[in-house]
Amino acid sequence: MLVLAGTVKVKPEKRSEAVRAALKMAKASQAEPGCRAYAFYADLEDPNTVLIFECWESDAALQAHFQSPHMAEFNAAIAGFLAAPPSFDRYEVSAVNKMM
Repeated sequence: MLVLAGTVKVKPEKRSEAVRAALKMAKASQAEPGCRAYAFYADLEDPNTVLIFECWESDAALQAHFQSPHMAEFNAAIAGFLAAPPSFDRYEVSAVNKMM
C-alpha cells in the first residue's frame, strides 16, 4: 500500500477556486480503482495551507491515477492557485493496525 501526504500553499484570493477544484478532484479520485482514501484538509493555523492525504492499493493504481483525465485537468487548474511549490512525501506501507 502507498500513502502520499502533501502540503500545498494557495493564494488567499484564489482559495475558494482551489477548494472547488480540490473537491472535484477528490471525488473523481475516490472513484478510481485502487484508491483507498483521497482527501484535502485545511491547516488549522493557516487556511491557505492545504494538506492532501492519499492511500493507494498499489503503484499501478497510483500510476493510473497520474494518467487520469481529472488529474490533468486538476494540474492545469491548480497551477493558477499556487502560492508556492507543493511538497509531497510517498510512504510504502507494509502493515496497518487500527489503534482505536
